Amino acid sequence: MTLGDTLRTGLSAIGGHRLRSALTVLGILIGIAAVILTVGLGQGAQDEVNGAIASLGTNLLIVTPGSVTSGGVQGGLGSASTLTIGDAQALGSHLDAPDIAAVAPQVQKTMSMTAGISNWTAPVVGTTPSWLGVRSRTVAAGRFLTQADVTSEAHVVVLGELVAANLFSSPASAIGAKVDLNGVPFQVVGVLAAAGSSANTNQDNLVTVPISTAQSQLFGGPDRRSVQAILLEATSPATMSAAYQEADSLLLQLHGITRPALADFTITPQTSLLSTASSISRTLTVLLAGVAAISLIVGGIGVMNILLVSVTERIREIGLRKALGATPGAIRSQFLVEAIILGVVGGVGGVLLGVIGAIGLPHLIGHPVTLSPVAVVAAVFVAALVALAAGVYPATRAARLVPMEALRSE
Repeated sequence: MTLGDTLRTGLSAIGGHRLRSALTVLGILIGIAAVILTVGLGQGAQDEVNGAIASLGTNLLIVTPGSVTSGGVQGGLGSASTLTIGDAQALGSHLDAPDIAAVAPQVQKTMSMTAGISNWTAPVVGTTPSWLGVRSRTVAAGRFLTQADVTSEAHVVVLGELVAANLFSSPASAIGAKVDLNGVPFQVVGVLAAAGSSANTNQDNLVTVPISTAQSQLFGGPDRRSVQAILLEATSPATMSAAYQEADSLLLQLHGITRPALADFTITPQTSLLSTASSISRTLTVLLAGVAAISLIVGGIGVMNILLVSVTERIREIGLRKALGATPGAIRSQFLVEAIILGVVGGVGGVLLGVIGAIGLPHLIGHPVTLSPVAVVAAVFVAALVALAAGVYPATRAARLVPMEALRSE
């Protein structure tokens, strides 16, 4: 019996029970589509997180203060005021820290703002001109802060794209306009280019002002030289480790700390944030794919069930074919071919459903779905493999039937 004859016989057997075969294929189809979509959702989430972290800037190190204890209760990291403008200036010394390319101290507070009859609430970031390069941002209209603005404590502000859109009709119309920050008038000198957003942070929903102006006239507080964070940009990805060591050593020296374990600051590399976020996304992707794989296993059980029923129904046919000279191998091949056909048809249908879902789902849930070619190919292969594995027992059972006993069966 040739392969073509085996294929025709298998297709004929499947076509003879269309509804039952369609339900079996549906089980595999749903399993494949579920695997593709769950892997796509996980990959999309990982890409989104990676993009959000990358938008913070390239070769970035973030220095934050330590914690403060009040009334016996220890606050979280960043609650102390252990970092100062002086620390930032020292870290900017190319003599003491040659692998640090740029330094941007910043303070931040969410404030309300008005422009004419429009109003908005957004984080106000007090910083220096180097913030633009450290954060890998660009200006869409106007200019960014200058050192002269910081020195003179100028009342100038650079708006994020989202803030400008809510306060003015266009970025161009915002330039030169007045904006009140908590009642203090500022002139708009620039609008930042859009940088996008992640699940919980919109990079365009902020405004920047000179750090000196923020500390002396907006935020206040007992210590107006302290900063909430210092952003450091290494000279290249290869010097990230060296820049980290230089910043750590210099800050320990400036703060008079002899034991690194007692450091009143924390330095977090961007690569650490990226690695942690990617690890979480990968774990969730594996978990979701594992859950989806269960439905694929159920589809395989469906294939086994339909083939077992088919063997029972076709005992006399099998007995007749064996009596006419069909070998056990030919009988076994016929049922295995039927299993593979069901698996491949279900796999291809599942891929099509998965692709359609990947295109339409983001519009419904507002979350990206990234199609992985490897996952698509692997899904079809696994579908055929599961169907083949499910068909082994029914095919073997059919091949072992004794012709005379099969012909006697009713």
